[in-house]
Amino acid sequence: MNLIIRLLVTAIVAFVLTKILPGVHFEGFSTAIIFAIVLGLLNIIVKPILSLFGLPLTIITLGFFALVINAIIILIADYFIDSMVVHGFWWAFIFSIALSIVTSLANSMFSDGD
Repeated sequence: MNLIIRLLVTAIVAFVLTKILPGVHFEGFSTAIIFAIVLGLLNIIVKPILSLFGLPLTIITLGFFALVINAIIILIADYFIDSMVVHGFWWAFIFSIALSIVTSLANSMFSDGD
């Protein structure tokens, strides 16, 4: 049940952010749900590989490169989802930072203290 709530929170936050940020577009809320599922899968499968290869850069940049990896994950999701449009790396970067912050806050409000 916790997974479903997290996916819904991510989908809602992503959908709202697309209304605020002009460089990221979803065709509808169903696209946001698909995005949340694809993002979860990419975070499980691709992100550890990118983080491993990017570890030296992450250390050198004191963690800043981890934000770049998050933006790359957003761009990969954009590649797989036809009804999602991201207008370049910088919009993916801004979207990933905003999504991380707002989703973390929302998930902390909905967590049951376990």
